[in-house]
Amino acid sequence: MNTAFYSHPDCRLHDMGPGHPECPQRLDAITDHLLAIGLDIALDFREAPVATLEQIERAHTTHYVTELLDHLERLRNDGETKAFDPDTVACPHTLQAALRAAGAAVAATDDVIAGRAHAAFCAVRPPGHHATRDETMGFCFFNNVAVAARHALDVHGLKRVAIVDFDVHHGNGTEDIIAGDERVLMCSFFQHPLYPYCGAVPKGTNMVNVPVAPYTRGAAVRETIDAMWMPALEAFAPQMVFISAGFDAHREDDLGQMGLVEADYEWITQRLVDLARRHAQGRIVSCLEGGYHLGALARSVAAHVRVLADLA
Repeated sequence: MNTAFYSHPDCRLHDMGPGHPECPQRLDAITDHLLAIGLDIALDFREAPVATLEQIERAHTTHYVTELLDHLERLRNDGETKAFDPDTVACPHTLQAALRAAGAAVAATDDVIAGRAHAAFCAVRPPGHHATRDETMGFCFFNNVAVAARHALDVHGLKRVAIVDFDVHHGNGTEDIIAGDERVLMCSFFQHPLYPYCGAVPKGTNMVNVPVAPYTRGAAVRETIDAMWMPALEAFAPQMVFISAGFDAHREDDLGQMGLVEADYEWITQRLVDLARRHAQGRIVSCLEGGYHLGALARSVAAHVRVLADLA
């Protein structure tokens, strides 16, 4: 069965300004590299739709969604930009990009559950895992993975889903949204201390947060995953696996100080694919989060997608 690759040109138009690491060129680097190595022929490229308010509000408060959409619509109409915090800036194109980023995750979930794809990768931006129930932060507006996970639970009736986050930064927004929701198990590792300077003490019993020291390399991360993630995931037996796929723990990425390489992302992905095959009929949806060194990002996404497509 095919592997879906969701994206949309609107996601490239969201621009937070010159020199910002979360830049449109990130998506270009990914697609160009996939074409260069011939991996594109193994993927089913699909256009990300726009998420609906109902879908987004499964993860965010109605007040937050209404207020944010109002801000973004005014920026679109006035042709202006707005800084929500020192790192997170919206432009006239942010509205459509954010709606399509969340919509891609929802559509990918629908396709994988319906059997129209065995797995899916969403090459979208803005990313999502720092967006809390009611706050924009850390380059993120809507929490794409949390929206998709709640869609799988509330619309498709799944009983248990896992969210795995391997971004170098803690997915505090996802944690805020799913803490205490026993239908979801969240497993993550992240450099600590590092933005957003939380996560060492989990907010709920349904998460396995693993803070790791700066300069930690792949061998130690692999040991941690086998010792801490995998027993919890096996016991939970998720019916679907969602991945917050951040690639900024790569040793070439300046937004963190960890030492992962492409082979580590391949290994992590294979562990999650094997888990999904045992418990979830192979169902995986992965959404791009961080990763800011363009070359390392492109190579790491390719390693990740190659495993999702069963080509490793």
